[in-house]
Amino acid sequence: MNFDNNIDLMNSLANDIKTCKLCQLSNFRKNAVPGEGGFKKKLMIIGEAPGYYEDQVGRPFIGAAGKILRNILKKYYINEDDVFITNIVKCRPPNNRQPKKEEKDLCIRYLETQIELLQPRLICILGNIASSYILGLKSLTGERGKIIQKRNKNYFITYHPAATIYNRELFSTFENDIKKLGEIINNN
Repeated sequence: MNFDNNIDLMNSLANDIKTCKLCQLSNFRKNAVPGEGGFKKKLMIIGEAPGYYEDQVGRPFIGAAGKILRNILKKYYINEDDVFITNIVKCRPPNNRQPKKEEKDLCIRYLETQIELLQPRLICILGNIASSYILGLKSLTGERGKIIQKRNKNYFITYHPAATIYNRELFSTFENDIKKLGEIINNN
């Protein structure tokens, strides 16, 4: 497939996500959140699910945690246009609860298609819920800040930026992880 065809397919997939009715989350959403970004550096960032602000406008990581993520990406020269940012689940769970397994199981097809179309060189997974679901990790602590290879993909694991809001001691670790991620992306 050529690059332009993949962009067309990504746009079509985004439309499918916006009209998806596979699970009950579609009944509660204002907007589905397919993801956004560019593909130049082949970096994909994956969280667990949209929050309140993301649901309001249909864009990923624009609330408080998103501001932390985007500011640190910018600080370490990871241009947002070079990154595709998304979540496992594309609709906000009610009251920001964690997505249920069956919701993730139904929605993962969209994420898998996005990965297939974008062919990211590196996938950054944010937080325990995403790393547990995608990689089967019991805890991200031992794998945080490292690249893990699984199913012919390279995954970089770090905390979810929301964790740094609730536990300020994690902020410098998260920032150092994103700095390392920037060095990996910008030197390859």
